[in-house]
Amino acid sequence: MQVTFVNCTIIQSYNPLEILPGDLYRDTEPIPEDTPKIQGYNFNQGVNHHALMQSYLNTGLQATKVGLAIQQINTMVEEDPSTCPCLMSCTIFLSYTSNLISSGVRESIRYLAEHKMVDVLVTTAGGIEEDLIKCLGPVYLGDFTMPGKDLYKKGLNRNGNTLMPEENYVKFHKWIMPIMKQMLLEQCTQGVNWTPSKMIQRLGKEINNPESVCFWAYKNNIPVFSPALTDGAIGDMFYLFSAENPGLILDIVEDISKLHNLVVSANSTGMIILGGGVAKHHTCNANAWRNGADYAVYVNTAQEFDGCDSGASPDEAVSWGKITAEAKPVKVCADASIVFPLLVAETFAVHANTR
Repeated sequence: MQVTFVNCTIIQSYNPLEILPGDLYRDTEPIPEDTPKIQGYNFNQGVNHHALMQSYLNTGLQATKVGLAIQQINTMVEEDPSTCPCLMSCTIFLSYTSNLISSGVRESIRYLAEHKMVDVLVTTAGGIEEDLIKCLGPVYLGDFTMPGKDLYKKGLNRNGNTLMPEENYVKFHKWIMPIMKQMLLEQCTQGVNWTPSKMIQRLGKEINNPESVCFWAYKNNIPVFSPALTDGAIGDMFYLFSAENPGLILDIVEDISKLHNLVVSANSTGMIILGGGVAKHHTCNANAWRNGADYAVYVNTAQEFDGCDSGASPDEAVSWGKITAEAKPVKVCADASIVFPLLVAETFAVHANTR
């Protein structure tokens, strides 16, 4: 050790060569031999997309979360008597926000409904209306930086970097008004008790377009729940319709009973939740009625620091009994428009011939 005087302050300097290795490093325990090692994909072996996705499991960061999500969804899908008679079927709930229907993720969701690969859909008002509106007019690709003032003058509504022309809502208005009028007539003359899910089924029938999620949900008798159906253009249509044709009623109590009954009668349940908001909470809350879902995959970019349910972790859901304590849920912190098509490719699409 050397002692140096600098401005009357004693500074002790150490010779690093005098420090023993034991003074630098903590005591460590051997790592178990079966601990996975970080290993990414080797492109020297060529481009194999299936092998690339398999490598995600040991890549680390959110790639590993994607790999775990693939495993979790495959477990849901494989828990099917047709593929394994010793197991009971898992009821799969798919929850998604409207922006995904505005985007090209709609085609992935439609594929699942078309081939009856999920059992229950839960979404927002926009998740219904934008699916139907796309059958009447296209949505265009724009840019996140396009000024709202300029777009407003042009009659273009921006959702992220997608553009919905105002004229599409005019087409939607003309299309849905006669359907609402017929619904009101059936309510008055036949005693039909309309609920959001019954209305969505009717709209899927009326749109009669194989590009539509709602159409395939109707064809395959997949219930679609939207507890906030008035929160969007459909709500505006209710307002305009009721001004001249008062009396149309949607019963949300019957729908919540229907959803909860589906949950409590299930042998096991799995939740795939894309995004947050009311659709996420509606799905999770329903599963609390069976002391939690057995499987769960979240895909969103929301954080939990503000206590909002959109960013709430799966472990928080365990505390509410929305996911079982024995489950191995996965949250992927990523944009669902990137992740979900990859998940479908490595799970449902792989099993397409076995369901």
